[in-house]
Amino acid sequence: MQFLPSSRSAACLLLFTAAAGTVCAVHADDVFPSRTMTIVVPSAPGGAPDIGARLIAKEMTSTWKVPVVVDNRPGSSGILASSLVAHAPKDGYTMMLTFTAHVQLPSLNSHLPYDPLKDFVAVSQTSRSYSILAVPADFPANTVQEFVAKVKASPTLMSYGSSGAGTTSHIYGDLFDKQAGTKMNHVPYKSAVLLIQDMMGGHVKVGFTDVGATIPYIRSGKIKALAVIGPNRIPALPNVPTFQESGYKGFEQVAWMGFVVPSGVPKERVDKLSAELARITRSEPVSRQLNDVNLEVVGSTADEFNAVMIKDFTVWKDIIGRSGIKLD
Repeated sequence: MQFLPSSRSAACLLLFTAAAGTVCAVHADDVFPSRTMTIVVPSAPGGAPDIGARLIAKEMTSTWKVPVVVDNRPGSSGILASSLVAHAPKDGYTMMLTFTAHVQLPSLNSHLPYDPLKDFVAVSQTSRSYSILAVPADFPANTVQEFVAKVKASPTLMSYGSSGAGTTSHIYGDLFDKQAGTKMNHVPYKSAVLLIQDMMGGHVKVGFTDVGATIPYIRSGKIKALAVIGPNRIPALPNVPTFQESGYKGFEQVAWMGFVVPSGVPKERVDKLSAELARITRSEPVSRQLNDVNLEVVGSTADEFNAVMIKDFTVWKDIIGRSGIKLD
């Protein structure tokens, strides 16, 4: 005769089975990480964030023995990638190597589908980067003063390119345009690489772009830098003056890159990610390669990067307010 459990017994059995399954699932994932990890990058392949992400992904794969893949999600000034990560599972397996636009966007767009501080947890700042005002080698100006005079005297309206609408290069380009009174058109690109390609092809004469992507062309004599953004001259371009030296103030704040995860990831996993990312970033092979693309290596703790994000949120709010840029 077949035994049929009572409804109460069946319910208890079902509850026990579900609980056991949950416990098993937790124990199966106690070792973190134990499966494929993803680094989302809010820009196209080839730029500084992509290069940094791939260097670090390679080292993490080697150290942790799990695949670490890079997922490029360019577009919408980083909003697309940030939205994806903000709503990703809160398990530490999805990270984003973001950049300064992350804390700039709230001052540019009042309709973000996420909060850049509340919906994310800082993990580690990897590096700082510098931007420049660049022109093709045959542009008839060698200083910012000569550049401004040429643009104002041009019979046609000149355009400047940036790495995308709302990016640091766009903000500084617009701020400079207003201060200098040059009245240039803005042309947004999906990456610094694409901007440089169009500069080389003669499609755009002026670029506000990052040093890492541009310096090979500067060294080859195809592009020249007229001024660098930051408080001081940089070792990679010791003969290029700062904007402040060239007579323009408000161009001292530099950009950065760093890792974040969705809010809600367990603290022990954030701490483990932070320690590993900082170690990898400061390690000799990675730091050397980051320096080779003119990124200033940091490798911070989670708390240190969180402090940077909070401070820069306020700093960029002021800078953007002076530039007048709005994306919504």
